[in-house]
Amino acid sequence: MMATMCADETATRLAERVLALAGGATGAAGIEVVLAEPGRVHLSIGRRDDLVQFKGYFHGGVISGLADLAAGGAVTTTLPPGRAVVSISLHVNFLAPARGERLVAKGSVVKVGGTVGVASVDVVTIEADRELLCATATVTFRVVGAATNN
Repeated sequence: MMATMCADETATRLAERVLALAGGATGAAGIEVVLAEPGRVHLSIGRRDDLVQFKGYFHGGVISGLADLAAGGAVTTTLPPGRAVVSISLHVNFLAPARGERLVAKGSVVKVGGTVGVASVDVVTIEADRELLCATATVTFRVVGAATNN
């Protein structure tokens, strides 16, 4: 029981760190942290009219932005406090229309060094309780000092 509580507390702290470092983008868009553990972050956003393109699919910019945030969160969870990341390169492959009720970006670390980190992301839509892969991404980051607002 104690191990579960510690794991839950760690996940909560990591989720808070991911949201804090992502800034206003997460709150404004309604992004939620589904999973936060060292090296992995899953972010989710529900379907809204302002997030879809003219055919009713999640917009490519929304997909790309969510992938960037999930990848950055995954790399950030491996860094010591006081360190954060900024994107250097974002490569997205769109594989299928994102037509579900919810979009989920599943980021995981590929490699993190002292100055550069790389993460991969699978982006799925949730439609009728089924996950459908709609995009994949690879994101490269520069590791930097995190600004603090106290």
